[in-house]
Amino acid sequence: MQSMISADSQVKSFFTWTVWGPEWRCGHKFCISCLFPASWHFSLSPSACPRPLNTTYRQLTAAALLTVLISLLYILLVLDRNRWGRFYQDKGNRYLTKLIDMEATDIKNPYLNYGVVIDCGSSGSRLFVYCWPRHNGNPHDLLDIKQMRGKNRQPVVMKIKPGISDLASTPEKSSDYLAPLLNFAADHIPHSKHQETPLYILCTAGMRILPENQQNAILEDLRTDIPLHYDFLFADSHAEVISGKQEECFFIVGVYAWIGINFVLGRFDHISAGEDSVVEVNVPGTETQASVVRKRTTGVLDMGGVSTQIAYEVPKTVSFASSQQEEVAKSLLAEFNLGCDAHHTEHVYRVYVTTFLGFGGNAARQRYEEQIVYKTTLTNRLLGQKTGTTEEIPYLDPCLPLDIKDEIHQDGRTVYLRGLGDFDWCREVISPLLNKTNETSTSLSGVYQPPVDYKNSEFYGFSEFFYCTEDVLRMGGHYNVAKFMKAAKDYCATKWTVLKERYDRGLYSSHADLHRLKYQCFKSAWMHAVLHHGFSFPVNYTNLKTAQLVYDKEVQWTLGAILYRTRYLPLRDIQQDTFKGSHTHWRGFSFVYNHYLFFVCFLVVLLSILLYLLRLRRIHSRMLHNAMPASLWMAEGGLPQSSEVS
Repeated sequence: MQSMISADSQVKSFFTWTVWGPEWRCGHKFCISCLFPASWHFSLSPSACPRPLNTTYRQLTAAALLTVLISLLYILLVLDRNRWGRFYQDKGNRYLTKLIDMEATDIKNPYLNYGVVIDCGSSGSRLFVYCWPRHNGNPHDLLDIKQMRGKNRQPVVMKIKPGISDLASTPEKSSDYLAPLLNFAADHIPHSKHQETPLYILCTAGMRILPENQQNAILEDLRTDIPLHYDFLFADSHAEVISGKQEECFFIVGVYAWIGINFVLGRFDHISAGEDSVVEVNVPGTETQASVVRKRTTGVLDMGGVSTQIAYEVPKTVSFASSQQEEVAKSLLAEFNLGCDAHHTEHVYRVYVTTFLGFGGNAARQRYEEQIVYKTTLTNRLLGQKTGTTEEIPYLDPCLPLDIKDEIHQDGRTVYLRGLGDFDWCREVISPLLNKTNETSTSLSGVYQPPVDYKNSEFYGFSEFFYCTEDVLRMGGHYNVAKFMKAAKDYCATKWTVLKERYDRGLYSSHADLHRLKYQCFKSAWMHAVLHHGFSFPVNYTNLKTAQLVYDKEVQWTLGAILYRTRYLPLRDIQQDTFKGSHTHWRGFSFVYNHYLFFVCFLVVLLSILLYLLRLRRIHSRMLHNAMPASLWMAEGGLPQSSEVS
């Protein structure tokens, strides 16, 4: 007699399963009856089922659990990796992106943000437009800012002359003066983005020397008129003069330059696996806490025509020889946080920045020539000589190429020179121009300089450091002092006629001119003296790279300025994400999350049904086993009896 559960098609209920037999064997029937239409009744015979269904309870349970575990691992390791993998891949390829990212900025991208910086200098004003994608939501990461590129793939930059300081007598024309720059920016930035695009007008040099009332008049005109004609995000604090003494102005610009260069080099990124260039840092304000290990930043050396500047991070807490030295050091050390959260100290930096006026290449040569005039005049007067007064009796200058003729004109006097081409002697005679003192922890002119861990440091040399090594000597890049000195000595000792012939044949850089050839010997000696005697770099120092560009890009201090001034903008994106997440907790799930959730729920339901079926099977088998004799049970189950029974 076969028992079966009948169903009334009018009754709505869940599925009901009836399992025949105490054990799941071949020949036993597995009946499923859906309590909806009667035609939905069907039976399965285990003899036709695959092998996995003919197994024991423990095996079936283990297989189910294993399936669930594998599925969960798949979600965590594969699907989750697909979601986050692009982010880490982008971080890993960031440097490569900076190298090849020469394409025009996609202004149709709604997730791009923009920023404008105008550098108002003494000779003119330059506009720079920057852009960056939406912040990734990690408060420990900085904005990925880069220069905007137009349709021609060139950076969106524009310069006008003269400087804004020329409007001191007509400050009401200040906004009209900047109108060409602002129109240029407005044409390149999508109009829908204007209201959220910050505009910064930073004035240096020329504006700084104006009286305060004239500065305020120019700034007031900008603050009043620009918001009337442009929709940029422009607060009163966005237009300012980098004020203070000349040294303070250079100090702030130097900090911005250091930030910009290290940002482009990726030195503010997190430490990656296998990172070697790391440093332990005592974060300012947390000296009692453990040191922080992060990427080693790059120091900056910049020698222009008038001044020389040095900037580098001071990772360790410094001690001072005296209270006076400590007071001086406070004006040379900048402590700032580039992170968007003031409570996070991961991006807190202590940077030493100093600018030395009169120590640029041209200014140093001028001081050197003044020294020659004074020396020859005094010597001729005391000894009755006529050195340098005629071409026949020239002053022998060791810092000029061999046999070149030159003249110095100063205060109505003329001193005739002839090159001696002695590099070592040149280094000796210019050494007093460094104004070194015997005090510890000092550099040029006795200015305080915190110690540098030369074994774990890196520096980039710009401007004259690059021109001096590349334009003539063709040695730009990694600096090797032995090779540099040999090349410099050979150049100085070469006759001027030979050098001139090489120049005519185009053997030097296209940037090299006759002025460069004439004073290359002096500038080589001056660069060497400043680097190794003034700043005390070891003669075997190998971590200096001279460069004009960073990743084929000219890095301006304005990049560091906008990076510092927009450091709190990531909070806006983070707060927006938090707001959306808290107010649309269910509705805001992405498609990917819904897909994952459905998959997990499906596995849980499937496992529950499987366990329920197994439990029903055991209950039925026990009930039937206890209710009827084995022979009758086997007969009703349709199984052949053994020979003894038959």
